[in-house]
Amino acid sequence: MISVENLNFTFPGSATPVLHGLSLQVSRAEVYGLLGPSGAGKSTTQRILLGLEPGYTGQATILGQPANALKRSYYGRIGVSFELPALYLRLTARENLALFGALYEGTTRSPDDLLALVDLSDAADMRVSDFSKGMKMRLNLCRALVNDPELVFLDEPTSGQDPARARVTRDLIKTLKSEGRTVFLTTHNMAEAAEICDRVGFLVDGRIPVTGSPDDLMRRFGEPLVEVKWRKQGTLDHARFPLAGMADDPDFITALKSPDLVSIHTLEAGLDDVFIAVAGQREG
Repeated sequence: MISVENLNFTFPGSATPVLHGLSLQVSRAEVYGLLGPSGAGKSTTQRILLGLEPGYTGQATILGQPANALKRSYYGRIGVSFELPALYLRLTARENLALFGALYEGTTRSPDDLLALVDLSDAADMRVSDFSKGMKMRLNLCRALVNDPELVFLDEPTSGQDPARARVTRDLIKTLKSEGRTVFLTTHNMAEAAEICDRVGFLVDGRIPVTGSPDDLMRRFGEPLVEVKWRKQGTLDHARFPLAGMADDPDFITALKSPDLVSIHTLEAGLDDVFIAVAGQREG
């Protein structure tokens, strides 16, 4: 669906490239997360893939078309939800979706069906000017899906949403994948990426030095240890044991049999730990 090889981009007047040798591949029906802090070049990468930043070198192909020569048909096959919602504030939620749907030549999805997906049915006839930021973000996601796209670009999709609404959005992204759609996600929310992405790439110094599934990366960068916690004389105590050979460790067996055992778990890295480790390996 997306193929990028040795992509380089520098903003006019700047001496420092934003992207320097960036390469990535995204397969059909995959949720791919491009991770990194603000200013790392995530949004610039998205804009290149959308045909909005033509001044790059290298190769970038999306749905079989070069990013610097995209045909009109390309935009009928994708959906886009930027971090800053693009909506008409004087129109209602339903009117916004009907208007955007009218811009497409093919069949579009029902505004009411889309609003139900993001728990906005009760706000269908409310002016968007009265929406909270989180509501606007959910409506913006509906706008990205109005043409029933096969490839969806999402930039910080849960920004401004409370935990319950963010869960609705994450579940919707999982549904898109189950329907065979491809999602290209940019975010600095590592916990969210760990939950919903099939693969992630860490953007460091304009390139992606490490990529893989969240589980594989968290195991790779985590410690192969098991931590056991138990209560001892009213206080919480703990010990760590090497994962290899722990079943034969008498101290581990003793801790495991303690009547005051509280918890036992492996010490995996989070994706934020992975990013910190990867960023620390960058050159110069």
